[in-house]
Amino acid sequence: MEALTFSHDDLDTLTGHFQALAERVPLHPIRDAAEYDAAVRVMNGLLDAGAGEEGHPLAGLLDVLGSFIGEYDEAQHRLPDATPAEILRLLMEQHGLRQGDLPEVGSQGVVSEVLSGRRALNLGQIRRLAERFGVAPGSFL
Repeated sequence: MEALTFSHDDLDTLTGHFQALAERVPLHPIRDAAEYDAAVRVMNGLLDAGAGEEGHPLAGLLDVLGSFIGEYDEAQHRLPDATPAEILRLLMEQHGLRQGDLPEVGSQGVVSEVLSGRRALNLGQIRRLAERFGVAPGSFL
């Protein structure tokens, strides 16, 4: 691929457009929670405007922004590689919960079977636990 060359006027025009866009859309890796919140608001606005549809003129911008959001999520909210039972146990410890405190899973006996590995979580339980703890459902798979 041949390198592109830009005239001084081209660079001035690109710089102006980039600065205008960067004032509204974070076009760099997200560094903190405030930037993350702003990026999510912009992403939601782009999705509302139809940018999630293939062929939309802003679809590429949505892809770039989604990558930055995903990278931040991955770095900040990574759960350790563990079994579903280990993840549930960790979340229970973090929230000071006992087996009887999880109606999302079932009775204390059902929770005990899940934690011991004798019973697997079903999709309904996974969805309810993910919602309660604010984690991705995939954390329990």
